Amino acid sequence: MLTPIEKLLFLLIATLSLALSFRNFSLVFQIVRRGRPDLAFDGLRQRIRHALQVYLTQYTVLRSRPVVSLLHTLVAWSFTYYLFVNLGDVLEGFIPNFRFLGRGIAGGIYRLGADLLTVIALVGVTFFLIRRFATPALQLVIAENVKLHPKANVGMRKDSLIVGVFILMHVGFRFVGASALIAADGADNWQPFASLVATLWSGVPPDWLVLLEHVSWWVSLGMILLFIPYFPYSKHLHLIIAPINYLASPERVTLGALSPMDFDDSEMTEFGVQRLEQLGQKQLLDAFACIMCNRCQDVCPAYVTGKELSPSALEINKRYSLNSDLVAMAGGATSEPMVGNVISESALWACTSCGACVDICPVGNEPMFDIMDMRRYQVLTAGEFPVQLQNAFNGMERQGNPWQISENRMAWAEGIEVPTVDDNPDFEYLYWVGWAASYEPRAKEVARSFVKILNAAGVNYAVLGAREVCTGDTARRTGNEYLFSELSGATIETLNGVGVRNIVVTCPHCLHTLGSEYPQFGADFSVVHHTTLINQLISEGKLKLQEDVGDSHQVTFHDPCYLGRNSGVFADPREVLAAGPVEIVEMERTRSNSFCCGAGGGQMWKEEEDGHFGVSESRFREAENTGAATLAVGCPFCLVMMTDANRNTGETMRVRDVAEIVADSLI
Repeated sequence: MLTPIEKLLFLLIATLSLALSFRNFSLVFQIVRRGRPDLAFDGLRQRIRHALQVYLTQYTVLRSRPVVSLLHTLVAWSFTYYLFVNLGDVLEGFIPNFRFLGRGIAGGIYRLGADLLTVIALVGVTFFLIRRFATPALQLVIAENVKLHPKANVGMRKDSLIVGVFILMHVGFRFVGASALIAADGADNWQPFASLVATLWSGVPPDWLVLLEHVSWWVSLGMILLFIPYFPYSKHLHLIIAPINYLASPERVTLGALSPMDFDDSEMTEFGVQRLEQLGQKQLLDAFACIMCNRCQDVCPAYVTGKELSPSALEINKRYSLNSDLVAMAGGATSEPMVGNVISESALWACTSCGACVDICPVGNEPMFDIMDMRRYQVLTAGEFPVQLQNAFNGMERQGNPWQISENRMAWAEGIEVPTVDDNPDFEYLYWVGWAASYEPRAKEVARSFVKILNAAGVNYAVLGAREVCTGDTARRTGNEYLFSELSGATIETLNGVGVRNIVVTCPHCLHTLGSEYPQFGADFSVVHHTTLINQLISEGKLKLQEDVGDSHQVTFHDPCYLGRNSGVFADPREVLAAGPVEIVEMERTRSNSFCCGAGGGQMWKEEEDGHFGVSESRFREAENTGAATLAVGCPFCLVMMTDANRNTGETMRVRDVAEIVADSLI
């Protein structure tokens, strides 16, 4: 199809394009290499299978925004198919009288796919451009109170326009070229849409059809040569970086498990992360993988309630800070401190560490871990953090609980028989009571109810009593990793000393910390949530519950972030409730999509940042809307927050732990 001069010119332009592209991609690679090594490539076959599954099924995209996500999926499939289409077009341009995959059935099926997916891509991209520019969707807007890079607002729109126009011209002119070829060679039943367009060229002289075919070929493939050097600066880079994210992400026991720090490293002068280049390589990849879809901010409890935090803005700001001078950053330049530049201080401390942003991201980004690393720097190196947290730190260090209470750790058990490990050294389960159930009035009632259940089922258990201290969850998620390491080390020594094999907890934060993070420090024991054990006892026939159901017994269950999203426990609390005299009605956001109570990430111990309303208030309204008489929880944090929200609303519901409901239903 191409003349010799056209072939030579194309090869020359392609060489220049690839050389410039290689240089720009190399800059991105060099920046990522500057990060802290944390990428993992073990079990590569399994990782490749997972990455392909994510990309081909697009299930991470299809989780929300069904219409938009379906169109995105179809466009993504079209893009993938066009890798073959572009190869075929180049070969057809360079080899005289060549038809990619031949003129038989194989070639026909190939052309049918190209025809259908071309139209799908044109419709999808047109829709996205209208959604971005003509009738801007609120989901694409970032609130004005959120810190955004000076170049981001204009840059994101410009980038979207460039990408959209590129796709339209690339795919559109390829479509026109196919129609011109049909008009010249005769009808092609395998290409119904291109054949329809070909009717527009009836009566056009053959020479003009050849010219149209050549122009279309050059514009279609020339757009690729123009776009590839820009690719590393574009959000379109997610097409390459997102699969790498899934291929090389660090292994995490659970979605929210943080990595430990080495305090024995004598060369370490700073702890935590202050600047972009100090982030992990995975975290730098996140900046380039971000598609700027804002799905993470849709589910962020801080953003939804009007705080300054947007996980999306964090990744966008990282990207624009790096892109503002790729050459300098790749060459070893020092970036500005992240706090104050890519995220505000208020936003940094508004995070509840719920993990919703990590769970929802379609490209595998983990903005929560950036926030945890920055908090570590603020606490351990800069000494700048909300003053209220100092009281919690002092309490955990001196009294073993963040409330700074010196009361007897066993006061909650006054008047009931609760064996300690000294009383019952051959226990099967250690009941880890936790500081909440030891000191907070409502959580104490939960502990007493759970003990009633254990006794009724004849479980062989014991508690640590005065030897129990805080697991350090609050310290770790507010950046005080050193305090966490001290608490975890002492606790593991205590647990090993009494021969613990199985632990049951009434707090999901203890479940996650003991079961998912303590193994980083050598712990080796099984940890279950109390709803899991209760469900097991019911299924084994060791607990009998009343089974009459009435309208007045409607219950809605709130999934705690660290029980559901982080630990994957969804069925147990529901099965336990369903076994008793209640009817379960679900909230709008439930299971992995559950909304946070607002207490995690250290929020329990500090004032909530300014916003439109409180996180707990938002969640409680959702519970009220179900019409249920009782809001059931499985976490002392949630119990406190929902009880307070209920009180502020005028006591419209009963707020109870699952253990309390079961204890009252025992036969």
